[in-house]
Amino acid sequence: MFLELIAVFVAGFAGAGAVLVLNKLTGGRLPRWLMPVGAGAAMIAAAIASEYGWYGRTAGALPEGVEVATVHESRALYRPWTYVVPMVDRFIAVDHGTRVANRETEGLYLADLYFFARWQPVQAVEMMVDCVNHRRADPAGGDGGAPVWREPGSDDPIVAAVCAEGGA
Repeated sequence: MFLELIAVFVAGFAGAGAVLVLNKLTGGRLPRWLMPVGAGAAMIAAAIASEYGWYGRTAGALPEGVEVATVHESRALYRPWTYVVPMVDRFIAVDHGTRVANRETEGLYLADLYFFARWQPVQAVEMMVDCVNHRRADPAGGDGGAPVWREPGSDDPIVAAVCAEGGA
């Protein structure tokens, strides 16, 4: 986050510098208010590029065997451009390398899911998925109780991602 703040300040200086050079090339004909406008526009553009680039950078850095299952696109009033092009602010990835089949029940797998969100630490959760009945068990909270099964169907992106590799 700190490095992105530095990048936004550098973009502001670059935007002001570009207006300064353009003013020199035009013989000083540009209005004085254009320099802070150029700096502000460059800072906003850098912040927007950083926000939109986060998902691509993060998903691209995932190790082999970790697949993005689902993404969440965000729209916000204070970011009006997100109504034109929604921004991905969080996603869930499935680690196929940690997927373990249940020895007693055919089509039942335990896999690690990673929850990524902008400005948040990554959270890892083990989730049980029944590929035969197309359902998944929400974590029981570590209290030793029975898992709570949800039946989202075969088109659920998490169920599909866990079951894709050798699943039912």
